[in-house]
Amino acid sequence: MALPRRQMLALAGATPVLSFLPGTAAAATPPAEGAGPGPASAGDAADPYDSLLARAEQELTGGAFDPADPDFAAALAALEAEATTWWERLDTTQGRKALWADLSPASDPGMFGQSYPRLRTIATAWATPGTTLTGRGDVLDTLLEGLRFLGTVGYHPGRAETGNWWFWEIGAPRALMDTCVLLRAHLPPADLAAYVAAVARFCPSPDRRTNSPSLAETGANRADKAVIVALRGLLARDPAAPALARDGLSDVRDGGRNSLFRYVTSGDGFYEDGSFVQHGSVAYTGTYGSVLLGGAGQLIALLAGSEWAVSDPAVTVLYEAVERSFAPVVFDGVMMDAVRGRAVSRERSRDHHDGAATVGRVLQLAAGAPAGHAERWRSLAKGWILRNEATPYKGLVGIPALARAKAVLDDPSVRPAERPTGHVVLADMDRVVHRRPGWACALSLSSRRIAAYEAGNGENLHGWYTGDGMTYLYDGDDPSAFGDGFWPTVDPYRLPGTTVDTRVRADLGTSPGTSTYRPTNAVAGGAALDGRFGASAMELAAQGSTLRARKAWFFLDNAVVALGADITASDGRTVETVVENRNLHADGRQRFTVDGRRQPDEQGWRADLSGARWAHLEGFGGFVFPGPPRGEAAPTGSLNALREERTGTWRALNTGADTGGGSTPVTRRYLTLWFDHGPSPSSGSYSYVLLPGASAVATGVQSLSRPVVVVANNATAQAVEARRHGLLAAHFWQAGHAGGLYSSGPGTVLVRRTGRHVSVAVADPGRTGTELTVELPFRVRRVVRADDTVTVAPGGRTVLTVRVGGSRGHSHTADLVQ
Repeated sequence: MALPRRQMLALAGATPVLSFLPGTAAAATPPAEGAGPGPASAGDAADPYDSLLARAEQELTGGAFDPADPDFAAALAALEAEATTWWERLDTTQGRKALWADLSPASDPGMFGQSYPRLRTIATAWATPGTTLTGRGDVLDTLLEGLRFLGTVGYHPGRAETGNWWFWEIGAPRALMDTCVLLRAHLPPADLAAYVAAVARFCPSPDRRTNSPSLAETGANRADKAVIVALRGLLARDPAAPALARDGLSDVRDGGRNSLFRYVTSGDGFYEDGSFVQHGSVAYTGTYGSVLLGGAGQLIALLAGSEWAVSDPAVTVLYEAVERSFAPVVFDGVMMDAVRGRAVSRERSRDHHDGAATVGRVLQLAAGAPAGHAERWRSLAKGWILRNEATPYKGLVGIPALARAKAVLDDPSVRPAERPTGHVVLADMDRVVHRRPGWACALSLSSRRIAAYEAGNGENLHGWYTGDGMTYLYDGDDPSAFGDGFWPTVDPYRLPGTTVDTRVRADLGTSPGTSTYRPTNAVAGGAALDGRFGASAMELAAQGSTLRARKAWFFLDNAVVALGADITASDGRTVETVVENRNLHADGRQRFTVDGRRQPDEQGWRADLSGARWAHLEGFGGFVFPGPPRGEAAPTGSLNALREERTGTWRALNTGADTGGGSTPVTRRYLTLWFDHGPSPSSGSYSYVLLPGASAVATGVQSLSRPVVVVANNATAQAVEARRHGLLAAHFWQAGHAGGLYSSGPGTVLVRRTGRHVSVAVADPGRTGTELTVELPFRVRRVVRADDTVTVAPGGRTVLTVRVGGSRGHSHTADLVQ
């Protein structure tokens, strides 16, 4: 099976090689058996090319390993199966138009762009001990002829770029250089020179887009190109190219503007709050961010100890990203779909694949990082690997990544980290992550700053509502809810957490190139308090519709409260808010209970649940439907439930040249809960509470005891009070009062009282204000600590003045004493 284009790089990006940076504590540690080389030694100084090329080869084959080890035997069998498939189908006849019938003609960039990775797979099996292709002369001869064929009819310096630039500048050259590394001892010099010349033509440096020289490369694309340039230089024995690659990571030639080792405040790259953006406005930690981590990490490892070693002290930005950017969005080895962009539509690159690739890249980076970082990362990785029993890591990676993982798994001194807990607002990419010991919730928002979706080149055809407040709930007992056939089978008009105009939508991204959609709303984001609680909001401005809504979410220890207000539209179409659309997998019949009464479990069952106080879904948790705040009208619209079996195909989501899905039908069962607001609602509203992991009894008790009270849900403010936590949280859409709090304008406010201690968090997720005044509903005597943007006037009417201007939606906090 062909790999998607981003996974074409996984052999390099996710392949661990054990190498240590000079001057770190790890430098004194001997390499684990079979894990890879250490730094180039003084004895290698006379000819560093051979030693570094051997290191690059080991990144592809895994070096020495025990083929009798069941884990390695399985990985070896997987490599052999894929390589043998391509070997047996390879066309060697005279007059051929392509190496493989399904990749014809080979002159097309999409066809040679996919042919090189297949040759690389065969070459990897040829170079790896223990396969039926290992060391065979006929395989070597065929590989050499295949490279000559592609270099004659497809990829050579005499051609001009056509079609997708990526195949010319990253996809083909990377696979070609990897293959040359594996076959280098047998490549005729003239052939190698021709291949190096082709790569030099289309990927001369990491700095610029060759087909658009004024465009500077950023993020993952820069990291990919840096690795390609380094390999090209090593193969050509050209000392300038590895230096060019190393300096490309830091963008030396452009004064560091696009350095991968700097925090950005706009555009592509890592942000200090943990966000990662690519393509200017897309939340992309899980794919492009992971590829950047892998590419930069590989180059650091490859060049370590040589004259071209990466020595930029700002590399700490990459180290900090492991825990700041990646750890929050990996759940038990699964990469959250909220940060995977259009990759959610790739059948062969699902959340567990991208999660496994990221785990491998973290372990690769750990090999050369300072000891303190490396110890924490190995602990994180061990926890991720051990907890993912649904899609085990060992079955998702190749031999090199497996060697790195086994070294950690077999080391008793590495203790697996527990699931992280806490609340993180990734304001610079409009994402929110709330993590508890048994579950996690990710919120996917969008604004005029961050795209609601990206589509193009036939990918993500039905991603219309993925950035409209989609709510992903991850359960430790069911981590595959979104990876197990979810995207081809879910109703794309009913994604959890979204409020949707039910108009029929046309497929996205059917034309060449990628494009994004950014809505017109300003508000998207919220505030975090004590790293534990959060409140977020989004002003929905639906694409191609008059639908507008004010949506808010409140995140507590055991609950997520969702409120909607001021829901209006005038198009004559029904508007719905989706509470949940849970994947019950292929044959799920999970018990569904409403107000203590079990509901039918046959497919096609539908019911109007208006008036229900609570519901419970076995294996998921509970739902509570609270009454309206005092003095406000009851939520509008009917509450509905549906059990259905849905069938779809990955091809319907993705027709990409190298990522297109299969046409085999996929069937999954769903339980859907939604509010029907009717056609053209005016001032509609909703409220519901999600209780992940709660039992039916606990859900029923909470519906009666009301530990969380909705105190406002209107066009001015949406607010809740959690009395057990001493918490009052509100989002203000304009100046006004809620639960005794007062805000002078739009903003998010959380206040918590525990004994005499008071903690406050304030944010302006709309980024429209300069100063916000917040009046607390109780007396405060003194200030313990406050951000330098917060001024507190204690007293009977305690007032906080917060300078929110320029803070890009981030939280401002203070600690007070009553």
